[in-house]
Amino acid sequence: SENGTRCVLSSSSEFPEGFFTPQERKDGGIVIYFIIILYMFLAVSIVCDDYFLPSLEIISECLGLSQDVAGATFMAAGSSAPELVTAFLGAFVTKGDIGVSTILGSAIYNLLGISAACGLFSSVVSRLSCWPLFRDCLAYTISAAAVLAMIADNRIYWYESASLLLIYGCYILVLCFDIKINQYLMKKFSPCCTCFTKAMEENAEQQPLVGWRDESGPLIRQQSRTDSGIFQDELDYSQLSTSLHGLDEISEDHPNVFTMPEADMKRILWVLSLPIITLLYLTIPDCRRQFWRNWFMVTFLISAAWISAITYVLVWMVTIAGETLGIPESVMGLTLLAAGTSVPDTVASVLVARKGNGDMAMSNIVGSNVFDMLCLGIPWFIKTAFITTSGPIEVSSSGLTYTAISLICSVGFIFLAVHLNGWKIDKKLGTICLVLYLVFTVLSILYELGIIGNNPTRVCGN
Repeated sequence: SENGTRCVLSSSSEFPEGFFTPQERKDGGIVIYFIIILYMFLAVSIVCDDYFLPSLEIISECLGLSQDVAGATFMAAGSSAPELVTAFLGAFVTKGDIGVSTILGSAIYNLLGISAACGLFSSVVSRLSCWPLFRDCLAYTISAAAVLAMIADNRIYWYESASLLLIYGCYILVLCFDIKINQYLMKKFSPCCTCFTKAMEENAEQQPLVGWRDESGPLIRQQSRTDSGIFQDELDYSQLSTSLHGLDEISEDHPNVFTMPEADMKRILWVLSLPIITLLYLTIPDCRRQFWRNWFMVTFLISAAWISAITYVLVWMVTIAGETLGIPESVMGLTLLAAGTSVPDTVASVLVARKGNGDMAMSNIVGSNVFDMLCLGIPWFIKTAFITTSGPIEVSSSGLTYTAISLICSVGFIFLAVHLNGWKIDKKLGTICLVLYLVFTVLSILYELGIIGNNPTRVCGN
């Protein structure tokens, strides 16, 4: 520090050097970076649409998961794979607090920015249930408070990181008995809470997870929170067999990824994306087709790995482009980098919201943040318990108070906005979330630049 100014490392120091020198980028080379950024956005959408979400459908059908539980577990874990990689890099490679800053810094975007995208880019109105959103918001508030309490003294001990794993374990346990807890709360509070009464009426009409793509074929099985769960007491084997048989029929009729679209604009996009389509086709089994249907877990894991790799390249390109344009590091971390690391969550949530699966979209948004906290706990526990057992991990907690207030307020605002909007995702909610996100971002940038508060920052070496 110099005169009270906090020194932060440049974001580009965490990545390899770019293809061009700084002067070459300013002379026009930055256009190449923007082309790569757009292509990475296209690649993430293809992976999610053609491989990641279809594998999630089959996993959820086989386990009997409802939309919100699937979104809070498998979908959140897969789309948050980049944050897990970042946390391990911060703990074992860079020896810095890049994991903490990336995960906590992008939390507001995950909650408000992705919610805004789901509302504004979705052409259908998705109904929401009270319990899943309340459950995930409560779990996220507890996990965020735990992380913030741990880094308050700038040290992480093994028992503190173990408590993060314990919190996530309790969260998974609640999800396992989610249906029974949901039914109990509905019976208990429906007389005094109208939203629970509406949820009970609407759950019977809730769209199933399988068959979320209308063009894939007919709906296979009506599945709602009242008749599905990880542990099903009355599982009809013949019904499950019929469902899986229906999946076979859909897989056989599914068009090949190399089938050219009929619309002119889609044809142009298909030709441009042909290299990534071919690469993904050669490396990921397409579980939508009959031959690869039983390989759905392999599809899920490989597609999650591809999402991590593509996101790494995307954030790398965004970092260099922002540095070339002279965007301050603090501003980049709160805007471009936060959005870049959350591209998989954004794409996956928007895709399912456009099909009317609102609970799944919102549970992925909040559930991925809960998983992000676990992403911090795993590398911290491994390092403190098995590698550097002599002492704790040193982290920086500068700006902790403002971060804590921002996280808690963003969770409260999203819950309140959904409640006031009648428990549905539409363009009105998207606009509200967008305005809230812009307000939080502007305040955060002003705080990081030292214009408000007492926390000015500068890039080390400058």
